[in-house]
Amino acid sequence: MTWEYGVVDAVESDMIGESDREAVLGLEQLKKRLEKEIKKTIIGQEQVVSLLLTALFSSGHSLLMGVPGLAKTSLVSTLAQVLDLDFKRVQFTPDLMPADITGTEILTHNQSDNQRSFHFVKGPIFTNILLADEINRAPPKTQAALLQSMQEHEVSVGNLTHRLPEPYLVFATQNPIEQEGTYPLPEAELDRFMFLIQVDYPSQTEEHTIVDVTTGTSEPRLEKIVQPKQVLELQHLVRKVPVAPEIIRYAVRLVTATRPRQAQNLSLVEKYVAWGAGPRASQYLVLAAKTRAALDGRFAASADDVAWFARPVLSHRIITNYHAEMSSVSSRDVVDQILEQVRP
Repeated sequence: MTWEYGVVDAVESDMIGESDREAVLGLEQLKKRLEKEIKKTIIGQEQVVSLLLTALFSSGHSLLMGVPGLAKTSLVSTLAQVLDLDFKRVQFTPDLMPADITGTEILTHNQSDNQRSFHFVKGPIFTNILLADEINRAPPKTQAALLQSMQEHEVSVGNLTHRLPEPYLVFATQNPIEQEGTYPLPEAELDRFMFLIQVDYPSQTEEHTIVDVTTGTSEPRLEKIVQPKQVLELQHLVRKVPVAPEIIRYAVRLVTATRPRQAQNLSLVEKYVAWGAGPRASQYLVLAAKTRAALDGRFAASADDVAWFARPVLSHRIITNYHAEMSSVSSRDVVDQILEQVRP
């Protein structure tokens, strides 16, 4: 499933079919089962889990940002287990090469006919869920190896193009406090992530539970709930959820408001933003709103659904200028200001 400008099927129809209505209600129950199963190993982080499930059923990639020790890797691994999806983890390091991710062609010798030929050995990118751990530790050349896979769900090596298994999702983690030996993610790669998910510290009560559970002898047994084929069917289902034209206009207005010289009456944007979000942000806002509605058992997306995703969709797509740095204004502050001034 690829993303191109204008492809999001924002207006499917005024009504959703009866069979699809039953499927939406089933998806609501499935969400509850998934959350219950994930809670066996992940304490707290309800909003993070909700965003990951939304990304999953939207077929969108996500970047998890948080300090070490907040179970970012465990969360993605747990999600893959309960979905019975193939899962691979790649630890990004400064010496990691693109071929270490995509795979490479090796020269083989066939003893039967004494002929030599090249054989493609698949890399870890050929999976359903790829965890790019500490993605900003690899140099830009290696990070760029993910661009084609995240956009077209395929990999080109030599003269051949190889399709990736479906569903295919990239979940990446990034440590926001380390600066030594890290490389900033280029804007083109950031834009391919549907969400930037901020993973915060647990509450004191949650941390008490974490310590109590993880320092004992018990190991939770996770039940596999969904098969890959079902995930694909549900990804298709959420796209059928209708969205009213005014809701689409609201999403577009939010994104347009992030762009200097296009934002009307938003002095904060004109003063502090160098570059705003592109059309892919509008697509993701609408698709995330559809998915949230379906996961809640509703048959239409609302303006509240769009607004709920403004921060995770827009914050990593807004590039602030030096005035913002001097005034300690973050992209999240800009998004909050836009939400206050741009109403449905």
